[in-house]
Amino acid sequence: MVVASNIQLAIHHYAGSTPLIYDSLRYRNQAGEDWSVSRLSYLISGLSLQREDGSWLRAADSLAWMNATTHRQTMNQGDLPPGKYQALRFYIGIEPKDNASDPSTRAADHPLNPNLCGLHWSWQSGYIFMALEGLHRTGTAQPEGYSFHLARDPFRTEITLKLELDLQKEMVIPVVFDVSALLDGLKPISFSKDGTTTHSKDGDPLAIALKANLQEAFSIVESQPKPKMQVTLKPKLKPLYLPKKVTPFKFTMGSRFPMPALPNDNPLIEERVELGSRLFHETALSKDATISCASCHEQSAAFTDPRRFSLGVANGIGNRNAMPLFNLAWKSSFFWDGRAPSLRVQALMPIEDHREMDESLEHVVKKLGALKDYAPAFEKAFGSPEISPEKIGLAIENFLLTITSHDSKFDRAARGEETLSDEEKRGFELFITEREPRMGSMGGDCFHCHGGPLFTDHQFRNNGLAISAQDLGRYDASKAKVDRGAFSTPSLRNIALTAPYMHDGRFSNLEEVLDHYSEGVQRTETLDPNLAKHPNGGLHLTKQEKNDLISFLKTLTDTQFTSTSATPKK
Repeated sequence: MVVASNIQLAIHHYAGSTPLIYDSLRYRNQAGEDWSVSRLSYLISGLSLQREDGSWLRAADSLAWMNATTHRQTMNQGDLPPGKYQALRFYIGIEPKDNASDPSTRAADHPLNPNLCGLHWSWQSGYIFMALEGLHRTGTAQPEGYSFHLARDPFRTEITLKLELDLQKEMVIPVVFDVSALLDGLKPISFSKDGTTTHSKDGDPLAIALKANLQEAFSIVESQPKPKMQVTLKPKLKPLYLPKKVTPFKFTMGSRFPMPALPNDNPLIEERVELGSRLFHETALSKDATISCASCHEQSAAFTDPRRFSLGVANGIGNRNAMPLFNLAWKSSFFWDGRAPSLRVQALMPIEDHREMDESLEHVVKKLGALKDYAPAFEKAFGSPEISPEKIGLAIENFLLTITSHDSKFDRAARGEETLSDEEKRGFELFITEREPRMGSMGGDCFHCHGGPLFTDHQFRNNGLAISAQDLGRYDASKAKVDRGAFSTPSLRNIALTAPYMHDGRFSNLEEVLDHYSEGVQRTETLDPNLAKHPNGGLHLTKQEKNDLISFLKTLTDTQFTSTSATPKK
């Protein structure tokens, strides 16, 4: 009996002879330009090993998503026959059938789930095979951005590497990806001469150069036997406090939405959703019993606050605009700065915030216990009448996960039930079209941050607002220099209902928002590359382009959601 072997492809990202350091303008290309990397994300497929007789053994179902900045850099492949092999082959990019597949059918943890990898072309078809983004500058000039997106079937790139591998049991194959070689390879790339953006249109010389350089950017270090491969698996947690009798909640979402990663330990059940809804509208959570979660997240305003800053007990006031609460099942961190790792954690934090509810969790438990019907409600939802902060968080999380918005005019038009006006159609085309003057493309570039059916990538970005020392955004949570002035990218669904805009509510209408991205972008060292690649000030949109974009954005309003979605049950 032959025992199958396993290999782990471990990719190490380098710049020349040293490990790549991200978000640092310390590297220089052959053209004398300094450059940095803020994003390096790519898809690998078609892993094969070449036998000594020259034939190839192709691994089954080999597909992986690599993301350098989050250290996602291993690909595991099992069920391989032991023996001697002389070459390794894989592809940057995926097969045409996978590239044309429906992304909404992918499981939440699948490499091609857009909500996981962030590499789908949004409302256009296909995936981005490799995304390389960062800053560049010449001499002491102000840094500018670059955004290289290698995509489309002709740019799927074969990587073949010679090696001497005697495969027995488990092996790790270390591979180096040298980004310097990608820029200074067979076809050296100069940002100033060759361009700062590519979306891999037919005949684009910049995309052609990237594909030519990819082959020599990879090299084998030395295959190494290892007693146990390092495999990181997200544990499947057991349900917490699940009662014996439950009623599963029917979760609804848009037909084009990617599959969400709902929490295994807090399954959606009607009993818990109902309790969470009651708690969301419960004023006893606040110190003086005057405000609830719903006080600052109004359903008619897409569960946000029409005021620039919400008022807490005793008129306490914060410094950020309340974020809308819908389609949260697709997020993995919460608040403008991402400081909460889950909804159950997020739900409890405003209770103890002195500017908001200003109450202790221990006192909330006592007050709820003294109120009629809460003990039976906790019994139904958790199998026990005991009330605890943990259960309060789980119940509110359960409720918030069910708030979805997916039936706007745009969605109905996509289903053929309505028709967009000419102005709305022009706005949509601007929205999904890159702004790449080198290739004659003059779109609005909105999809880079607000792409896909969720109209957000859930990332943290510096979007060109002047950085305030009083609120440094994501930096306050991460303490990473690159996060100075970066805030969570909100969804544009229901955007016409969620004024005022930005993390601090500085813009009162969509016209002011478009003026910012057109002429008001501030160039700072942490400005997102997808904005830093544009001229000073921004996109410089025409008045007609701004009007068209606003007309399209208004088609994202879901009136049914704002009127019927989350009415609390009595």
